Amino acid sequence: MIESEPRPLSREMFHDPDCSERAQPVRVGGKWTAMVLRCLEGGQPRRFSELRVPLHWITPKVLTETLRAMERDGFVTRTVHDENPPRVEYALTALGRSLLEPLDTACAWARAHVPEIAEARAAYEGGRESA
Repeated sequence: MIESEPRPLSREMFHDPDCSERAQPVRVGGKWTAMVLRCLEGGQPRRFSELRVPLHWITPKVLTETLRAMERDGFVTRTVHDENPPRVEYALTALGRSLLEPLDTACAWARAHVPEIAEARAAYEGGRESA
């Protein structure tokens, strides 16, 4: 059976205003872990350069640190293929996949409460400026 090519990741993948960083009151792992999980949730291994497309605002250094932390925590595997130049791919482990359902729940909760979160943050910042 021939494996179909994975669909390329979209540069616009995280442009949903309800899924922006400001609407993430719940974090899994580091700041960018949830977004990397989303990039890998399709099941296809992805190269670093593929992950950079939707995560273009993250510096290569920070993305590398995030992937290393996710590997350390058992969320992703890193496979180095013996080619010249070497090809490195990242894929979710079973443990990483087990985070997708709780992440879906947290995202749904955040979408439902974005106005309240934004209001609370604005009130907090306003109070800090007057102090």
